[in-house]
Parts: sequence; C-alpha cells; structure tokens
Amino acid sequence: MIHAFEYRGAYLVLDVESGAVHEVDKPSYDVISAVEQGNAVNALPYSDSLIDEILAEIEELRSAGMFDTPTPKVPSHNGADSPIKSMCLNVAHDCNLRCSYCFAETGEFHGGRMLMPFETAKAALDLLAERSGSRHNLEVDLFGGEPLMNFDVVKQIVEYGREIERRSGKHINFTITTNGLALDDEKIDYINREMFNVVLSIDGRKQTHDSMRITPNGKGSYDIIVPKAQKLVERRGEGEHYIRGTFTANSLDFTEDVRALIELGFTQISVEPVVLPADDPNAVTYDNIGRAIAEYDRLADFITVKRRKGEFVNFFHFYVDLDHSPCLAKRTLGCGAGVEYVAVAPNGDIYPCHQFVGNPKFLLGNVNKKDELGNVMLNEDIRERFAKCNVFTKPKCASCWAKYYCSGGCAANAEKLNGSIAEPVDVSCRLLKKRTEIAIGMAVEREKDNQ
Repeated sequence: MIHAFEYRGAYLVLDVESGAVHEVDKPSYDVISAVEQGNAVNALPYSDSLIDEILAEIEELRSAGMFDTPTPKVPSHNGADSPIKSMCLNVAHDCNLRCSYCFAETGEFHGGRMLMPFETAKAALDLLAERSGSRHNLEVDLFGGEPLMNFDVVKQIVEYGREIERRSGKHINFTITTNGLALDDEKIDYINREMFNVVLSIDGRKQTHDSMRITPNGKGSYDIIVPKAQKLVERRGEGEHYIRGTFTANSLDFTEDVRALIELGFTQISVEPVVLPADDPNAVTYDNIGRAIAEYDRLADFITVKRRKGEFVNFFHFYVDLDHSPCLAKRTLGCGAGVEYVAVAPNGDIYPCHQFVGNPKFLLGNVNKKDELGNVMLNEDIRERFAKCNVFTKPKCASCWAKYYCSGGCAANAEKLNGSIAEPVDVSCRLLKKRTEIAIGMAVEREKDNQ
C-alpha cells in the first residue's frame, strides 16, 4: 500500500508497510497518485515515454522491496497471556473544575464523587506487579477527576510503589495529570521530584480556556492556573511534561491558542480535538471539519517558522521519528487498552482504560475481589476482545494508509460515538490523517535542513 501527498511544495510518497518515505518530482507524483487512486495514467499531461519510464522505476523499486511493500505477518495479541505494564489510578472521582466538555461528567464518572482509599490503590499496584510478567519498566498514571484533591493518598501510592521497586527489581514511572488549580509550592516540588511525567491541562488563550474550564462557582480558572503551571515547568527544567489543551467547534483558530501557550513559556504542547456527539454545540463535525483541517496547515506553517528561527516547540501531534518507529505489535494494538493497560476506579473496579470507567459493559473485575488462591479475577473474555481489536481486524483500518500512526484510533471514542470499539470515528480519522501528513512532511523537512 502507498500514499502520495503534497506538503509545502514537496511531493511525498509513503510506503505504508515499511514506513519508508520517498520524495519524488511532480510527474512521478502524478503517476503514483493516479495508480494509488485507480485512475488511468494515460490521461495525465505527460508523454507516453515519460510515463513508461516512471512506471519502470516504480516496478524496479517494488522488486527490490523498497516500494509498495506487502503486508507483514499479522502479530498475535493474546489478551489472557499479555502482561499488564501500565495502569491508570483514578485516585479522585471528584474535581475542582466543571469543564463543559468533560468525558467524565466533571469527575463523577457516572458513579458519584469519591476518593480512592490507599488500601484500594495498594491492591491495584500489587495487581500491576503480579501481572506484569517479565516487564521491568511499568507505568502508573495518577488521574481523576483531579488527583491533587487526594494528595495524601498520591504520596502514599508513590511511597508504596518505591517499596515494590525495592522488593521486585522493577521500575515504576509515575505520571500525574492535573488541571493545576490546587498546585502550591509543596505539590510542585513533590511532583517534580517524584513524577516521571506531568500533564497540565490548559486550553490556550484566556478566552478559550475560561469559556470551557470553569470553577464550580462559574468563573474561569485561567488566572489561577497559569502562574502555577509556569512555576512548575520552570522548576522542572528538562523533566518530562507537556501542556494538554482541547479545541472545540468554538476554537477552530487553535493556532492562536498554541501561540498563546508559547508566549507563556510552554514549549511541550498538545492541543487535541474534542470528541463529542455531533449534536453537541462544541463538537467538531462534518460541518466544520474543513475549517479544522485548514487550521492544521496554518499551525504547521507557524511552527515551521519558529523552528527555522531556532525556537524549540514540540507540538505533540506533529512529530514522528521516521527512523525509529515502534515495533509492529505496538503499532497495531496502540495504547493496549484492556490488554497491556487498565484503569482502576476508587472503589477498586477495573476497566480497559480511564475512559471506560463507570461503563458496566466493560467491567474487568475488582482489585479487592480474589479467587481462592488470592488472585484478582479478570474478565478475560473482554481482554480478548480488545486484543483482537487491532488495525488488521477492523475493515476500515486494514485498508487505511495511516493505520500504523493511529493504531486504529481510540476504542473508547469508538464505543462512545459508534457503539463499538471496532468502529473508528470518521471525523477523528480525517483529522488524524491530516496531522500525520504534516508530521511526516515536517520530518522530511527537518532531515533536509540538517543535511
């Protein structure tokens, strides 16, 4: 499978299965595009001899295994036998904000406001250690709601994690995702000392942020959160972190939000499209997707100018490493929800990921419920469903050129909007394809600039 596209005047061809990217001239691009789309090449405004020459070069590359590479053997994913290497702990089903687009019902997750007791967290970490097999590096994301509303338990969790490290020889990378409202000097210093990564939620400009991310009393949170986030990032230095924003139908000029974040001193940025039903006024839909796609081009131009001026900006969705991509198994299964990754609610219930929490259809078990041998019982049928749900088993994904970049998309969003974890959300797919073309194009530009 191949995919031909143009990026800022460059004619690029992606060999989907190998990941190789070829830059070609305009006639070759037109011929390859016609072949990809099933159109007649003799309708192109080129001589027969030139077209024949291009087709011969294509065939030569194909014979050498450098073009239109065959699909590799499908890797197997066995849910029951797969180790669990990542866990999301929903330490707080409560939040000090009332964001209008929140997938978690402003922190309640369909089950009322509650905080995770340490004993439940301890049982969850024990499950992770026991079910991680030979994996050495494990990941735990402290999540909510707002996890800093349960800060004492956060500290106990990390302390117990370090105890597990000492007795098992494993290593746990802790990440915390926070809206930043409850940050103070103590929490900032603790997070920067103990957390491998920090995700801070800011939507960009003050008017964008305050229109969505409001406090329970109805006021915007920007002026409270931004100075605290700036302090955390400044003290963190080179430590892993990023600012995570959301754009909606009402902020489709999101280049300005990225610009505003950069002006605040942030350089590690992700601004992602909201995922909502089409009848929600904030939703990105077929009616406004063209505007969003055009804005990605505008954002790409803005970031490219910054880079060429020597100003570092890492926009998460515009970066791919063409030389060191993940293994095939990772690219086909993606985040590993329900297989390598699970989420635990404050009451101990286990779900495939944080976005499934509270959905009884996807309840995997409970960390406090064990069999006669003392093992936590997991619903392996559900895990198997997720293991078998990958880019080769989803018809729309199997024939898609971008399958190895999105890994089939988000199963939770598919379930939420289409009623099936195997039915990708078309609007999300179209936005992903645009971002991927830009990311590949930027990678080619970087390589040429460094030559």
